[in-house]
Amino acid sequence: MPSDPAFLQQMIIELLAALRETRRQNEELQHRLDLLLRRLYGPRTERFDPNQPLLIPDAFEPLAPEPEPSVTGDAVAPEPEPEPGAAPAKKNRSHGRRPLPKNLRREPRVYELTEAERRCPQCGETRAQISAERSEQLDYVPATLFVVEHALHLRLPALRRSSRHRRQASPADPQGFAWTGTTSSCDHGKYADHIPLHRQERRLARQGWSCHAQPSATGWPAPPKSRAALRPDEDIGPVVRHDSHRRHVGEAADSERKIKALARLWIYFGDHLYPYNVLISRGAISETVRVCFSGFRGYLQADAFSGYDGIYAGGNVVEVGCNAHARRKFVEAQKTDLTRASTALAYYRQLYAIEKQIKAELAKLPEDANEPTRAAIRLRVRQERAVPVWESLEKWLKEERPQVLPKSPMGGAIGYMKNHWEALKRYTSSGYLSIDNNVAEQHMKTIATGRKNWLFTGSETGGKTMAVLFSVVSSCQRHGHDPFVYLRDVLSRLPVLPKENLADLLPDRWSPPQAADPAATPEGPIADGSPS
Repeated sequence: MPSDPAFLQQMIIELLAALRETRRQNEELQHRLDLLLRRLYGPRTERFDPNQPLLIPDAFEPLAPEPEPSVTGDAVAPEPEPEPGAAPAKKNRSHGRRPLPKNLRREPRVYELTEAERRCPQCGETRAQISAERSEQLDYVPATLFVVEHALHLRLPALRRSSRHRRQASPADPQGFAWTGTTSSCDHGKYADHIPLHRQERRLARQGWSCHAQPSATGWPAPPKSRAALRPDEDIGPVVRHDSHRRHVGEAADSERKIKALARLWIYFGDHLYPYNVLISRGAISETVRVCFSGFRGYLQADAFSGYDGIYAGGNVVEVGCNAHARRKFVEAQKTDLTRASTALAYYRQLYAIEKQIKAELAKLPEDANEPTRAAIRLRVRQERAVPVWESLEKWLKEERPQVLPKSPMGGAIGYMKNHWEALKRYTSSGYLSIDNNVAEQHMKTIATGRKNWLFTGSETGGKTMAVLFSVVSSCQRHGHDPFVYLRDVLSRLPVLPKENLADLLPDRWSPPQAADPAATPEGPIADGSPS
């Protein structure tokens, strides 16, 4: 052991520095372990307890929003204060069973007494009916398979001089063995209900037909022109929400091991001018972003993925950040720095409360109110109420950033906000933008749910087909259509529809068909054609 005091002092300094670094790494690893355990076993909610700030009330007194007039400018009457000691008013809740929908087909079943039971045992006369006790119960009939026989009539002229005349009497695909109802049921089951093909095989086997699903995105042969025509137009509007999701294409045999081929599924969530959800299956990340946004001019709302930096540099695409990502980082930092995390979440609670109030006020507008009117209201309220909150949040971030370690969870959360400050705040400068990208991410979650059931797409061609069908099903759900009814009608009309009328079949223009034939009505043989 050296005896030089100066040397020993230097050793102590180095040991303390090493100890601090070890503790920092320990905290970082513990934080990552906590996140992993929470993802596996903990609650998924990121709900913020509004009572949490009461632990440090001084930090939140300036954040309390003052009562302001409504979005439309009308004065709001204050709610009467309850009398001291009076119990809070309870909301009336309906009791009992809810009535069954009126649009469901009714099958009356009458239960009558026998002839002997109707007669009075004393006088022998027939008892008069005084009332009827009625009740309703919901029943279910599984989907029914049936065979559609197509007959193409050939006509020969009487003079026998011209060639035979052949007319397609029905939109049938002579190369396919599945009719539109079966194909639509399969696609609906996989892309809307996340039922893999092997489970649909067992369901069809129970109904009397055994089949083997093909290893592709859809197991049913369908007209290639029909599949291609289902792809929505890719002229994206001025505001796009974007997200991506990894998927497995298949396994490629290697000399020593099997390599899983990976690709990405990209979603484009359009605005009011382009009301579709387009999903594209591509491989390379940077190439996909460059090609898909080569001619795009407008706002792009996405996460802070570095692959987008190249298109932002050109100036044609304006970056809009996702505040849900920024807020989530403070949620993850609560365990290591509760005070600062609670302060940041309190700011975000005010910002989301403003968005909730805007949505409530917009719901009071007439249904025919156009999007520019709604956007003007959003912009005005955000400028009046949200911008001051952002200014207070920026001041707080500047004060707290020097006091936290840059690589700590709180330092990472504050650094994320400072690095993407303009993008996160940009939604306050336009009424057409949203505070976060949750809408696009929620649609990607449905794909993640299906991935757990059917993992692989089979091939790159299967991935492209999957992207087309996901686009159609997701757009149908966005407009409130039943994907099965939509697919069945569109696949029936596509082969005989003129090319110039294809745009009428897009989800925002399509209307449900009239129940003309028995096969399309609830009383027909495919009344319960939706996958079970």
